[in-house]
Amino acid sequence: MQFLEKVKLIKKEDPVMLKSPEDFPVYWFETSDSVSHRYQFQSDGHLSMKVVDDARPVPQKMVESFLNKFFPSGYPYSVNEGYLRYTQFRALQHFSSAALSVLSTQSLLFAAGLRPTPAQATVVSWILKDGMQHVGKLICSNLGARMDSEPKRWRILADVLYDLGTGLELVSPLCPHLFLEMAGLGNFAKGMATVAARATRLPIYSSFAKEGNLSDIFAKGEAISTLFNVAGIGAGIQLASTICSSMEGKLVVGSILSVVHVYSVVEQMRGVPINTLNPQRTALIVANFLKTGKVPSPPDLRFQEDLMFPERPIQDAGNVKVGRALHKAVKPSEVQRLKQVFVEEKFLLSHGKSWTDMVLEHDATGEDALRGWLVAAYVKSMTKIYNDPDDIILQDAYDKMNDVFNPFLSQVQAKGWYTDRFLDGTGTRFAW
Repeated sequence: MQFLEKVKLIKKEDPVMLKSPEDFPVYWFETSDSVSHRYQFQSDGHLSMKVVDDARPVPQKMVESFLNKFFPSGYPYSVNEGYLRYTQFRALQHFSSAALSVLSTQSLLFAAGLRPTPAQATVVSWILKDGMQHVGKLICSNLGARMDSEPKRWRILADVLYDLGTGLELVSPLCPHLFLEMAGLGNFAKGMATVAARATRLPIYSSFAKEGNLSDIFAKGEAISTLFNVAGIGAGIQLASTICSSMEGKLVVGSILSVVHVYSVVEQMRGVPINTLNPQRTALIVANFLKTGKVPSPPDLRFQEDLMFPERPIQDAGNVKVGRALHKAVKPSEVQRLKQVFVEEKFLLSHGKSWTDMVLEHDATGEDALRGWLVAAYVKSMTKIYNDPDDIILQDAYDKMNDVFNPFLSQVQAKGWYTDRFLDGTGTRFAW
């Protein structure tokens, strides 16, 4: 009987029989992680707890315990679509990466020991090798804006660079006289990979945050990484003492692990539903809208993205390229005419033979990019149908864009796309 029900019964009895609140035990029930607990204050003021109902099978207890420790609270309702796929391949990526790292470290130590040089020279070479990693980090840090625009591509490139560096370390025993060159170049590549991987981590995690739980997702993601890194190190140690005790075994197993590693990160990125606008995603949104009249959501669009060559123009969206300097994209004689057509806009369009250049003002947003892309797409489709002069087609396309833009923008925002910014990497912008 619940506490409130007891109170109601007491009210119906003779007032003389009423007891003070202290005479009643204070207790309540809480359910957490599918287990019910009964909490009660004892007469001495201490709180006691008793498990009321935990009839879960042992396998279910183990699975739910794992989910509680390595997945965000409230999973799967607290994250966006694709998180499970991302996590599965991330675990495989870290496992293969850690095992590969053990083999490469073993090869480096072996190569250093093969060198016919004094121990002091080996120590200096090792320090210089590590210094090259810092050089790689400094160089890669200048590419941050491009990573904001294409985090998926740079996350994949980070792992390719890491495997390249690890591969150089792996084969270093074959040429111990080039230890410093091989190890230094390998660490240089791994330094760049480290910066790229860390810089792209936040936008990727952010794409899964559904309830403002970015910190929880970040923490559980790092827990998964740590768990499978440890497992990978254990597997790497076992491989190093058995199959990979010979150079031939290292080359074969290292190649397999590298393929698994890169494949895993590619599949990870296919599952990430990033909802910010960059050139490729903007073009795909416009192309889908013109074909179907509907705007795809970030989870729907993720499998259409070209992860390795995102800069390729999309024909159905007007073959638009963004980022060229104004003086290169637009002829000086055309600037004034285009400015009159797009007098209230923050973009200019220059239609060429192979593609259309779009140049944005320095404070242009995602909405401005969407407007420009729609105009370019309408110009391309009208050019195939009508033989009117370019000025008339451009004006007609601009008018058509204005007619459809408000409902189009409402669809875009309703699907969860952020339109307040446009991430074009290091694209050049202009100001009047």
